[in-house]
Amino acid sequence: MGELVPGGNVILPGGAVRLRVAGDFDVSALVTGAGGKVGGDADFVFYNQPDAPGVRLRGDTLTVDPARLRGGACRVTVVVSAAAPGTPLGRLPAPRLDVTDGTGRAVAGFAPPRPGPETVLLLAELYLRPGAGWKLRAIGQGYADGLAGLARDFGVDVSDDGGRTPATAPQRSPRRSAPQQSPRHSPDSEVPPASDDFTRLVNTARARTGAPPVAPDPRLLSAARAHARAMADAGRLGVEGPDGMSVHQRISAAGYAYLFVGEHLVSGPRTPAEFVEYCLGAEGTRRTLLDPACRHAALAHADAGDRFWTALWASPLTPAGLTRTAAEVLALTNAERGRAGLPPLAADPLLTAAAQAHSADMVARDFYAHTSPDGGEPWDRAAAAGARRRTVGENIACGQRSPGEVVAGWMNSPGHRANILGREFTHLGVGFAGGGRAGTYWTQLFGG
Repeated sequence: MGELVPGGNVILPGGAVRLRVAGDFDVSALVTGAGGKVGGDADFVFYNQPDAPGVRLRGDTLTVDPARLRGGACRVTVVVSAAAPGTPLGRLPAPRLDVTDGTGRAVAGFAPPRPGPETVLLLAELYLRPGAGWKLRAIGQGYADGLAGLARDFGVDVSDDGGRTPATAPQRSPRRSAPQQSPRHSPDSEVPPASDDFTRLVNTARARTGAPPVAPDPRLLSAARAHARAMADAGRLGVEGPDGMSVHQRISAAGYAYLFVGEHLVSGPRTPAEFVEYCLGAEGTRRTLLDPACRHAALAHADAGDRFWTALWASPLTPAGLTRTAAEVLALTNAERGRAGLPPLAADPLLTAAAQAHSADMVARDFYAHTSPDGGEPWDRAAAAGARRRTVGENIACGQRSPGEVVAGWMNSPGHRANILGREFTHLGVGFAGGGRAGTYWTQLFGG
C-alpha cells in the first residue's frame, strides 16, 4: 500500500474501490465533468442522498466504481466534514483515508495535515487521466465556508429544509483553500511578490518566530501567475493546470531547482493582507508560511468574478543544501536504529553517488521503481558507482517534503522499516532530486 502525501497520486486498480474515513466525520462526494461542475444535484452524494450512478455511501465508506459513473463524469471529489454541523475540524482527531480494492486489498492511505478552523476538508479526488486510466490524488485542503457553500461552488442547488441539511449558506464571499487563460482576467491583476504588503506582512510574521525573511524570485512569480490565470479561467481551485502539470513541474519548467516547495491556492481574499491573514489562521498553511527552510516566495492572483490566488514558497537546491539534506536523513535513520539497539550506519560516498543518480534518473525518465527502465537493479547501481558491498538494499519514496517526513513514512512501512533496521547493513548513501510529477524523489541505498 502506498502512503500518500498532499499532492501525491496513485494509479487505481480496475473495478470499484472503497474509501473509508473512520471517526466523527460525515463523508461526501461530488461527481463532476471536465468543467469542474456537477451535472445536477444528483451528483452530490451525502448522508441524505447516499447513492448516485457509480457512487454509494454507507456509513463511513464510499464505494466508487468509475465504469458506472454517469456519462461525462471524469472526477469524484471526496469531502469530509464534522458529524456535528459547523464544528471546526481542528477540534477533532485528524481524519485518515484508507482505500481498498474490491477484494479488500489495501491500495493507498492518506493522513492529511491536521486542519484548523475549517469545517470542511477536500480530502482526495479520483480523476480520469486520458491514456493512463483512473488515479487517486491526495489533497488535504481546508474549506472554510461549510458543506453547503462548497456544494454550491460545485454547482449544486442546496436548500435548508429544516432537516439534516449539509450546512447553512455563508453570508460572505467564499474564502477557501485547495494540496498541486482567458479574457476573464486582467494581466495587471497579479500582485508582485515584492509588493510592500505581501513581503512586509510575511516577513514580519516570520520574524516573530525567528524564521529568516523570504525574498521574491522571478521564476516562482512566473509559475504563480500562470497558475492563477489557469484557475481563474476554470473558475475553480485546482492543484493541476489544464496541461496536467503539478506545481513541481511548473517550477522546474520555470528553471527553479529546489529542495523544498510549498503552494497555497486560495480564493476569496481581496488583498495580500487578507491572503496572509487567511494563511496564518490555519495550522497547515501557517506552517508553510513560517517554515525556516523557505528562502523565496511569490504571490499572484487573477480575477474571474472571484479572485484566485497562488502563493509559492521554496528553498533553492544548492550543493550545501543537498549535503545537509542527506545528512539529516542519515541522522534520522541512525536515531531509529539507536532506538532499536542497533549500531549506526556510516555515510558511504559511493553509495551516495549511486543513490543520487537513481533519484535524478527517476525525475529525468519519469518513473518510480527500484528497477530502472533499462533493467538496472540497486546492486547494479552500487557496483557501477564502485561500491563493493556484499549486501545491498534500497528504499525509495516520492512526494515527501522533508527528511523527517520521508524517514517517518519509511518507518511506517514494514518493508522499508526492515531495511532501516537491518542488522546486516553498515553503510548508507542518500539521494534526493526535485522535479517530475511527484515533486520529490528520495533514495536510500544500504550496504553491508
